[in-house]
Amino acid sequence: MSEKREEFNKDNYSADSIQALEGMEHVRLRPSMYIGDTGVRGLHHLVYEVVDNSIDEAMAGHCDNITVTINEDNSVTTEDDGRGIPIDMHKKEGVSALEVVMTKIGAGGKFDKDSYKVSGGLHGVGVSCVNALSDHLTATVFRKGEIWEQEYEKGKPMYPVKKVGETDKRGTAITFKPDATIFTQTVEYSYDTLASRMRELAFLNKGITIHLVDKRHKKEDGSFEGETFHSKEGLKEFIKFLDGNREPLTREVIAFEGEKNGVPVEVAMVYNTSYAENLHSYVNNINTHEGGTHLSGFRRGLTHTLKKYADESGMLDKLKFDIAGDDFREGLTAIISVKVQEPQFEGQTKTKLGNREVSAAVSQSVSEMLTNYLEEHPDDAKTIVQKVILAAQARHAAQKAREMVQRKTVMSIGGLPGKLSDCSEQDPAKCEVFLVEGDSAGGTAKQGRDRAFQAILPLRGKILNVEKAMTHRVFENEEIKNIFTALGVTIGTEEDSKALNLSKLRYHKVVIMCDADIDGSHIETLILTFFFRYMKELIENGHIYIATPPLYLVKKGAKKQYAWSDEERAKIMTEFGDGSKIQRYKGLGEMNAEQLWDTTMNPDFRTLRQVQIDNGVEADRIFSMLMGDEVPPRREFIEKNAIYANIDA
Repeated sequence: MSEKREEFNKDNYSADSIQALEGMEHVRLRPSMYIGDTGVRGLHHLVYEVVDNSIDEAMAGHCDNITVTINEDNSVTTEDDGRGIPIDMHKKEGVSALEVVMTKIGAGGKFDKDSYKVSGGLHGVGVSCVNALSDHLTATVFRKGEIWEQEYEKGKPMYPVKKVGETDKRGTAITFKPDATIFTQTVEYSYDTLASRMRELAFLNKGITIHLVDKRHKKEDGSFEGETFHSKEGLKEFIKFLDGNREPLTREVIAFEGEKNGVPVEVAMVYNTSYAENLHSYVNNINTHEGGTHLSGFRRGLTHTLKKYADESGMLDKLKFDIAGDDFREGLTAIISVKVQEPQFEGQTKTKLGNREVSAAVSQSVSEMLTNYLEEHPDDAKTIVQKVILAAQARHAAQKAREMVQRKTVMSIGGLPGKLSDCSEQDPAKCEVFLVEGDSAGGTAKQGRDRAFQAILPLRGKILNVEKAMTHRVFENEEIKNIFTALGVTIGTEEDSKALNLSKLRYHKVVIMCDADIDGSHIETLILTFFFRYMKELIENGHIYIATPPLYLVKKGAKKQYAWSDEERAKIMTEFGDGSKIQRYKGLGEMNAEQLWDTTMNPDFRTLRQVQIDNGVEADRIFSMLMGDEVPPRREFIEKNAIYANIDA
């Protein structure tokens, strides 16, 4: 055998065996390296990459309008009124500059500081990557009175750039159809997902008008579904949109816009009556959900300025303990947007800003903004400080409640919740826990599970709505204490009272399993709200899942089949023919242990939906709307999404 192996190596392993994949070929072979994944998120990222080019034109002052159209076949067209991609010959490459931009990874004007001062897509790979991952792409340029065009198949030009007409328009239009052999999960675009990002871009770049058109859906008057996004006030309007479902404490949005130390900074913030801290940060229109130097600069400027004002006002004199940084941010919604010429990104997903010079620029901006506002609005200033004092008192109470959770969590196995039926496997990567609604369903799940790696934690009814509860009430809640204890997760350090410690996480799959009815959906949303507000890292690290129990069992004689939708039920009934009987499952408790295992818990057959946060800003807004006090927007959302709502979309 060894002789054979040597002969094989000698005959087959040569220079020809080394694959030197260039640019576009490598993108097609390893697409996830360039766009994150080839699922729903990666599919939509293609649109963002193309729109980024148009936004760059707008940021440079050359573009006012951008139109994004979802065509009937799920191809997408983006068109702007910018300068148009140059079409003249590229000296080094010997082909049109348009072809270079469309077919060379890393090519583009954004690397030329004379063309773009700052750019929104610096951490991406641009339109050439979109071209490589498209079945077909057409680039049309309106420039200097002429129309130029080139088409591509899977990133390869079908013909040289050619003139196809004359025009008085200017700009660039890109139409692309994602390659279904790469995006195997789906090539269908979500209107809501694209609308959310276009709205965000309009807020972050005030004055720009972005049109979104969906040609897949016609209105009664014959026009297509669509929206136009335009913002005159930028982040001020963004804050009002985000906090529309919360009760404000201050009369107006506190805002700053200017340049500090050569860094353009825009900040907007408002205090509300909630207990959540919602800080959203952006660099060159990129949502830096891991934060970075701009966010730390904001926190430092806020804490320093408010602390100084509170001390000088004498309102802290009777407080028996120190105010912490967290106290200044309870009930605060803020957006920080900076434009950086050469951003340095760090972190797991390359969305954490590392530029040190930005921290001081933002800190100074916030300090200046707040100092002016507090002096000009003494009543609001007093209200804010009172809110901070209440937050400090609540934090003190929460610390005691949290310590009780911590003590219970770090104890041995005997300290686990009494209702938890644990599994025998010790490796967390192989373990999963089901959070099950009610004792009845919990009992069925315990009987049906695989005890080796599946644990069951029954929850009593509807857990606390954390959106409307003070922090210490959250940690005092019995069901929430049980979740913390069962998972082995602790919260709070000396440096950060809200930091989550996942080092002793006992299960790498946390599965929410509720009834497939209105009550079950409400409990599901309550649990997700808790995870989003207090254990967001579990979602971000891909640990949270939702089980999908069937809605129906269709039977005819010895034949039986489960259905997860009305359409599936109708199809099965047609296949079975006359005499079919239907059992509607209103709850998990109506299934026996074997049925629950077969349909919902068996890894070989079940469908688990992984909960992901595609847009943290939009998720924040939706949770505050669904679980807050304002009824009209919640009713409107439910009516609009009743048929389509998918909590992990």
